[in-house]
Amino acid sequence: MTFFNNLLSQVDDIHDEIITLEQDLVKIPSVNTGKMPTGNETQVCEYIHKWLKKYDISSEIIESVPGRGNIIAKLPGKIDQNGLLYMSHTDVVPVENAEKWEYPPFSAILKNGRIYGRGASDCKGLLTAQLIALRILKQNNIQLNKNIVLLSAADEEHGGRYGVKWLADNHPEKITADFAINEGGGRVLRSAGSIIYMIGVGEKGRLQVEMTIRGSSAHASIPWKGENALFTLAEVLKRLSNYLPAKDVSLEFFNYLPNLAIEDKPDPGNIDEIISSIEKNNPPLASMLKALSRITITPTMVNGGIKSNSVPETINLTCDVRTLPHQTIEYLENELNTLLTDLPNVEFSIDYMAIPNSSPIKSPFVDILKNVTSQVVKKNNLQWIPTISTGFTDSRFTRDLGVPTYGYEGAHPDDDPLIINVHGTNESEAVSTIITGAKIMLGTALKLLAD
Repeated sequence: MTFFNNLLSQVDDIHDEIITLEQDLVKIPSVNTGKMPTGNETQVCEYIHKWLKKYDISSEIIESVPGRGNIIAKLPGKIDQNGLLYMSHTDVVPVENAEKWEYPPFSAILKNGRIYGRGASDCKGLLTAQLIALRILKQNNIQLNKNIVLLSAADEEHGGRYGVKWLADNHPEKITADFAINEGGGRVLRSAGSIIYMIGVGEKGRLQVEMTIRGSSAHASIPWKGENALFTLAEVLKRLSNYLPAKDVSLEFFNYLPNLAIEDKPDPGNIDEIISSIEKNNPPLASMLKALSRITITPTMVNGGIKSNSVPETINLTCDVRTLPHQTIEYLENELNTLLTDLPNVEFSIDYMAIPNSSPIKSPFVDILKNVTSQVVKKNNLQWIPTISTGFTDSRFTRDLGVPTYGYEGAHPDDDPLIINVHGTNESEAVSTIITGAKIMLGTALKLLAD
């Protein structure tokens, strides 16, 4: 057995400990509602700090504000420069209705090879994999050319203001590296018998639109005396539901469709036909094609009214917007002005939360990821496609620091992406994916930085 394979086998040897680590992390309810005080990420950081200390790995917890901790650990190299940054986050989104869950959302139940719980996949599974990689590297006294840094941050789920954005503004030297690996890729698509790994090279932009819909109040028993803002809201929602955005296939991703057994060359006129033709047999791919070929404007929250017997005068509607790289804030303004034409009682404001961003697909680091993945899953016929994430991650902050950052969680090829349910009911992570991910994190560090 080669030294490389011996190290990978050490991950298998601690199978039960990996499960326990993931379960312990999921059991800490680090819920980020987006409204302070929230998150409680420091509690997760303190657990990680104690876990790392058992293996003589140094770490520090840096709080942006009390309770909102970011943990940074380091394995030092011969040269005191950061060669590789492992990234993840400790906060999780809220649970909307716990009664719909098969198991309590923070119980971390292990069933049929999967760990169930909020954050099991997003993002404590990746965090577990990266922690295990650090442990194996440390226990084997691997000599590194440069430092490996692990960062698990606060507040990713609400924009990173208390997490990586804050660190980038206040401690950029701690999170700057030659390369970084984060969530946002590394899951598997299957098409025509092929196993295809998605490499996250960028992200759509994310904007938040706040609409204010005005009417005039009156007693609900004589509603004609007022102007009910809810009726205008209904019209706004109807127009958003019927909105037909311009189709766009300019992303590099669309050049790889032949790898996905799609023979037709996509263009704005036929992309929806292509999507329809594969939707029944490959819904994950169809969903990705749809998201990457247009802007999305999604109403997500409504607030208004003051009393059940009063006609509401003001309604507030929040919309989530995801843009393609060339679609500016002015583009969105024009789209909204067109949608809301002849509705004078509707005003909107736009908060630009994440600018579209990317890293080059042609990179020695990407070559290492490919090579290591093939060795770990023991398959030589894997295919690779660069993709743009439909959501945003903390990668945009490290890319702004000049760090080529790639989304790659390293899923097991048999893990079904349809049952992960990130942000949804019964979110789960396959133990096989955590173990495969740990091996890929470990192997990537070895190939990149070890003598």
